Amino acid sequence: MSDSRYRAVSRVLAEVLVLNLVVAIAKIGYGYISGAVSILSDGFHSLTDSLSNVAALVGVRVARKPPDEDHRYGHRKFETLAAVLIAAFLMLVLVEIGQAAVARLRGGEAAAITPMAFVVMIGTVLVNLLVTTYERRRGRQLGSEVLLADAMHTQSDVYTSLTVIAALIGARLGFPLLDPIAAIVVMLFIARAGWLIALSTSNVLSDRMVMDEAELRRIVVSVPGVLGCHHIRTRGTEDHVFLDLHVWLGPSMRLDQAHAKSHEVKDRLMERFPAIADAIIHIEPPPVGWSPEKTTQE
Repeated sequence: MSDSRYRAVSRVLAEVLVLNLVVAIAKIGYGYISGAVSILSDGFHSLTDSLSNVAALVGVRVARKPPDEDHRYGHRKFETLAAVLIAAFLMLVLVEIGQAAVARLRGGEAAAITPMAFVVMIGTVLVNLLVTTYERRRGRQLGSEVLLADAMHTQSDVYTSLTVIAALIGARLGFPLLDPIAAIVVMLFIARAGWLIALSTSNVLSDRMVMDEAELRRIVVSVPGVLGCHHIRTRGTEDHVFLDLHVWLGPSMRLDQAHAKSHEVKDRLMERFPAIADAIIHIEPPPVGWSPEKTTQE
């Protein structure tokens, strides 16, 4: 993975961190002043955006390190671990919001909903929309799961903020219980975002198959002299894949010829799929009972 790619990811995270801090401070500050638990809860949600940006920056910095004696496959999974931390931060904020919402439902003074509340919330929604669009676009361009995960997190802020605005309108019209109820709705959005992030990162950490086996086989058998292949395995992320497989070569082929053929297979695969960081090609004769017809049917 190129060093320039990691620098670009870090630059995006640093830019987004500044914007997320502005949003979080605005919401939390006004939430404490007004007593609106929905705004305060949404502010804590935004604060986790900033904390996750910091975690991601640390993760990306470690992930860019080259392979060493203890990490022969490199440090790429540290970026995945940073995405896991984002999900963990989401779970922590669920507890904070739940406690605040329950306390307000049990009683307490109604929040002071002023026009400034709507200015703060609408302004932060616009900032979050900008951050989400920018971060998702750069995440796709750079093939960065941590940017895409963080964009998903920030997008949940947009939905929760819209819910809070609706609750503030209701509270302004004489329904103060809508304020803590909106905080509970915020919890549902946060839980969904955390689940989606955890699901995507668990696929990487559990070494789930990354690439389509049939497409890989098609490329392998297109190499002249290769009779077939099996035991195809891939792992990693969509932009950083480790591949190993067994190719079948004629039993009469000399060892040096078979070795050269395995490199030809590797080169063709890596040319066709740039996401492959490394490929290990094992050579062996075809299994007993093999026939050309069976290879074409696989």
